[in-house]
Amino acid sequence: MVSQMVFARPGRRPRLAALAAAAVLVLTPALASCSDDEGEGRSEEMNTSAPAATADEPDDPAAAKAEITKNWTAFFDPKTPTADRVKLLEDGERMQAVLGAFAGDKNAAMTSAKVTGVTFDSATEAGVTYDLLVGGSPALPGAQGTSVLQNDTWKVSVKTLCGLVELSGATVPGC
Repeated sequence: MVSQMVFARPGRRPRLAALAAAAVLVLTPALASCSDDEGEGRSEEMNTSAPAATADEPDDPAAAKAEITKNWTAFFDPKTPTADRVKLLEDGERMQAVLGAFAGDKNAAMTSAKVTGVTFDSATEAGVTYDLLVGGSPALPGAQGTSVLQNDTWKVSVKTLCGLVELSGATVPGC
């Protein structure tokens, strides 16, 4: 599905499309080993599109946007240690084994994200627009994700991570 989306864009280079597909597909094997003991009823969290913004915002929206941007950039930075990624992902402790599997993957080492927009849906949830980059070039521009405020930290949501896995066509327990 990802390769169809990337190949369907006029002017895209086939090599970039292949790298983009590989970057998303790299999530599949690592997450296939993930189980979710608390996964009952999580299906509504699988929607990766950002909901429409409401009037509700955090007390300091500018500071929240800055933290979201910083944390997303760090989470998707291949140089960020797994221990730090755990702290930047919603329910990161539960997903720790999955994040560890990414650490040594050569395709993941070329993938990063650039936040291009943040809209608040409530004081504790934000829609995030970002470009998934492979080797510094946009492979999945304008992607939509969600950030959640958990334990006073704005984190990448599990539904965002699971949404990327869905794009690969995989069915993964816990997502």
